Amino acid sequence: MYQTNEKKVPISFSIRTDLAIEARELAQQNAQEADQLKGVDVNTTEDSDYFLTHVHIHSEEGSRLMGKPKGDYITLESEKLKENDVECHEKIIKVLAENIRSLVKFGEDDCILVAGLGNWNITPDALGPKVVSKILVTRHLQGTLPEEIEKTVRPVAAVSPGVMGITGIETGEILKGIVDKLQPSLLIAIDALAARRSNRINAAIQMSNTGVAPGAGVGNKRMMLDKESLGIPVIAIGVPTVVDAATLVNDTMDRILGEMMQQTETGSAFYQTLQSLEQEEKYQMIADILGPYTGNMFVTPKEVDAVVDRLANIIANAINIAIHPGVTMADINKYVW
Repeated sequence: MYQTNEKKVPISFSIRTDLAIEARELAQQNAQEADQLKGVDVNTTEDSDYFLTHVHIHSEEGSRLMGKPKGDYITLESEKLKENDVECHEKIIKVLAENIRSLVKFGEDDCILVAGLGNWNITPDALGPKVVSKILVTRHLQGTLPEEIEKTVRPVAAVSPGVMGITGIETGEILKGIVDKLQPSLLIAIDALAARRSNRINAAIQMSNTGVAPGAGVGNKRMMLDKESLGIPVIAIGVPTVVDAATLVNDTMDRILGEMMQQTETGSAFYQTLQSLEQEEKYQMIADILGPYTGNMFVTPKEVDAVVDRLANIIANAINIAIHPGVTMADINKYVW
């Protein structure tokens, strides 16, 4: 909804999120019953330090309801990702490495390309480039290492292609050219995401085998990076570092209205007014509050600099352990700086 000088005109408003667990929450809200989410299986594992949720979309109907491609989405949630808790981070790195390996099977000698998507000049979008700077790259060393060392690593290449605003080239075009030249067996793409809930900002890591659309989280969708476009499997790893302001206000308004209904006498005129408030009316209020910023304003925490560096270390360590046969938990932080 947006406001003109004379009348209010409805426009399309969509809650923006890149997380499969949030897409499922929205789909459940839109369905009258949870069992209407056919074609979607969910399994959650709880640990003292984290929650691990596996969402498997296995049908076209499930894909339509979720608004996500078919495949596996694994999300690790932990508030300790934002803290400097070394012991917890080591546990999380191990879990991430195991789940990365579970998403796509690859051989001992397969070449893997790691791509850090995003703009290294903007901290909330710099996660991908920061991770790539900490990856153990070995493709250029193949054939030159001692035999006992060469057996412990696989050929790995890494690149930070930047964004089109810097290079003038689509990220997908750059990676397509590199893939065609190097012929890797797998692409691992790391990107910053957008979340619906502010409490998931910098507190969740999502892994999937369905590919990634660079810039989709901030409404700047580019060429899809997936097996169909690149010809090789793609593992996408992302962390929500921003939340759309309109989405944040919408959720805040829902909470306020819910609290007001609890404090209002059931059946009263005011209660009936709150209960009958249409979603479109709430969207109109959001548009009135945010004005011209409704479509392009995103929010990120003030401590994002330190947190993104910490998350980059965690993800890079997990990738190094997952893809190199000889890199173990004992080697954490040996290849990051």
